[in-house]
Amino acid sequence: MRRADRLFRLIDRLRPGELTTARALAEVMEVSERTIYRDIAHLQGSGVPIEGEAGLGYMMRDGYDLPPLMFTEEEAIALSVGARMVRTWGGAAMARGADSALEKITAILPDPVRRRANGLRFEAWTTRPLDARTRAMIDTVEIAIQRPERLTIAYRDDKGTPTDRSVRPLGLWFWGTVWTLVGWCELRQDFRMFRLDRIADAALSGPYEPDPAQSLDAFYASQKDGRDRHPDAWR
Repeated sequence: MRRADRLFRLIDRLRPGELTTARALAEVMEVSERTIYRDIAHLQGSGVPIEGEAGLGYMMRDGYDLPPLMFTEEEAIALSVGARMVRTWGGAAMARGADSALEKITAILPDPVRRRANGLRFEAWTTRPLDARTRAMIDTVEIAIQRPERLTIAYRDDKGTPTDRSVRPLGLWFWGTVWTLVGWCELRQDFRMFRLDRIADAALSGPYEPDPAQSLDAFYASQKDGRDRHPDAWR
């Protein structure tokens, strides 16, 4: 690990403001205690408000933070790859955000890292590209999850049978080529998974009061009974 990367990681470890010993830091970062002492001395000399001493531990005073977008090289490459994937498979708003984030990330990188990021031979392609309707659907569902708000959907199952549902949306799952909405179906009074490409229409239909028994945690707990997790499982 480069020293600069190690220093950023050390600051992250000290940022919560809790007393941490040099031994604990050395174990987590897989370096010697002597290296930790040298790195902390360097950071203190650079003006980073780290308090403490050898044998007792170190902590960082409240109010200190790193400048934005200070990534290690591997973090920057991972974010660059992730942004390209979201640009291909995400909603319309997600795709715009991915493009903007990719520009900001590459703009602040050192020249060697920028050249590596720009020269990535990694592109996200799919044999079933998302159409504009599905991208817009992802954005609508994401808004409903965050508020939270019910969704009224017109849905067709794998046999083409249409139903109208009122759903409390809990999460979006991506299966490599298909997005599914995980939610509490008020018609069936149970958890259901709906493929987004089978939703003909979706509209926000008012806020609801979250219920722990109808939450995402409760959904995960229900998976322990052995029900199939494939997106075609519950319609």
